[in-house]
Formats: sequence, C-alpha cells, structure tokens
Amino acid sequence: MFAVIKTGGKQYRVAADDVISVAKVAGAQGEIVQLGEVILLGGDTPLFGNPTVSGASVAAEVVEQGRGPKVIAFKKRRRQNSRRKRGHRQEFTLLRITEILTDGAKPSKPARERKPKKVAAEAGEDGAEAKPAAKAKAKAKPAAKAKAPAKPKAKAPAKSGDKK
Repeated sequence: MFAVIKTGGKQYRVAADDVISVAKVAGAQGEIVQLGEVILLGGDTPLFGNPTVSGASVAAEVVEQGRGPKVIAFKKRRRQNSRRKRGHRQEFTLLRITEILTDGAKPSKPARERKPKKVAAEAGEDGAEAKPAAKAKAKAKPAAKAKAPAKPKAKAPAKSGDKK
C-alpha cells in the first residue's frame, strides 16, 4: 500500500519504511509525527480524496532536523556600483514513514528508543575518560621549525704590506 501526501506545499508518494526529506516539520528527533493531508491511497482499489481522503493519515518518525546547502543570491547592476549578496539555507526534516493509517486510526508504534553512542576510549582508574589517540595527535603542538644557518660575515679587505 502507498499514499500520496501533501506537506510543505509539495506532494510525495510514500510507502512504509520510506525515508523522505520534507520542509521543516515540528518535532524532536525520534518523535512520531502524523501527516494528515493524504490525497490518494493506493493499493488494490485506490481511494482518491476530494481534496483529501477522510480519516486517512500517515505516521512518520523524525530521523533528523537539519539545514540544506547554502544558496547565494547575488545581484549586481552594471555601471551603478550596486551589489547585493544574500545567503539562505532551507531547513528540512528527514522522516521515516512508519505506517499508513486509515479510518482515523492512531499510530501503533511508539518512538524508537535511541541508545547513547559508546565512547571509544574507556574511563581510566580515576574515573576520567582517556583521550583517544587521534585527538591527542590533533591537539599536539606542531614541530618547531629548524633555524636557518647564520649568514657568513662580510670579509674584511685583504691586508697587504706591498703597495704598487
């Protein structure tokens, strides 16, 4: 079964376990959000909405909240000494579709529990964490540069007892 949903002014064809990137949707990472504007439900007998399918929604888990690449708008008017530079980064939400709901049903799957990432270095005897070797090398001071050899002094004029 698949559905066509509308969010952020765009339409997306989604199925269970799809990962899509949409315009920013409110919700923390790991939280389940419900997208209610289902335009079409596909399967054996498709259901078309007028404008939406009543009682249908899509449940999705927020995987990540992020910002897209920088877009630079640069305007220049020739021979006028006029320039304007403006940057923009669009915010997005990465969603994993968990299920397609019909007849006003609620999402059945709770948000997945996230395990904290394990630190590569284990704690020492005093309880403080040891620094990984890669970080220790990165923080080490660079090697001192070797000094250039001293310049030779200017030669004194040769002493000669005979003058011609």
